[in-house]
Amino acid sequence: MLKNARFLTSNTDHKKCPPANKPEFAFIGRSNVGKSSLINMLTNHKHLAKISGKPGKTQLINHFDIDGRWYMVDLPGYGFAKVNKKLKTDWDKMIRAYLTERENLAAVFVLIDSRLSPQKIDLEFIQWCGELQLPVVLLFTKADKQSHSRTSANVHQFLDEMERLFVEVPEFFVTSAVTFEGREELIRFIEENVTEYYEAG
Repeated sequence: MLKNARFLTSNTDHKKCPPANKPEFAFIGRSNVGKSSLINMLTNHKHLAKISGKPGKTQLINHFDIDGRWYMVDLPGYGFAKVNKKLKTDWDKMIRAYLTERENLAAVFVLIDSRLSPQKIDLEFIQWCGELQLPVVLLFTKADKQSHSRTSANVHQFLDEMERLFVEVPEFFVTSAVTFEGREELIRFIEENVTEYYEAG
């Protein structure tokens, strides 16, 4: 189980990130998708990742050490953030360089708001990841904000879109930072991948 989480460093350059000697799990999603809340729920730490009602708060590659065994990475969101075009371009370059060149990347958790029908920006980002054969896993957030049937309908609608884009649909989890739904399953998935990483190493 996940016991100890601590902040390590923030960077704009993937080359300055911590040594690539542990498996790394990156979290990314459209701005205001609930990424910070999910990270805090997973680590059982209220203030590990900064939460803001203002989209675009995360502007750096943030590394956290988890139990001395793996890295959790909080990446800048894409989408709504009201920032100037140059800053957005810099963000895009930073994210793409990190995702394509970080050799110890075990999974890219792409967060999707379960309350919404499939959004073009999410589909385009996931398709880009797929073209580069990045290890994408979908995390549907905010499942507590509506009925189970509504969440299920939106999730299946999104997965239908995935079937049109990919031969194999990415693995997915339905989560809630409020009720802790999906926490145990997601931690188990990470732990299995961490074990495989060290066994293969």
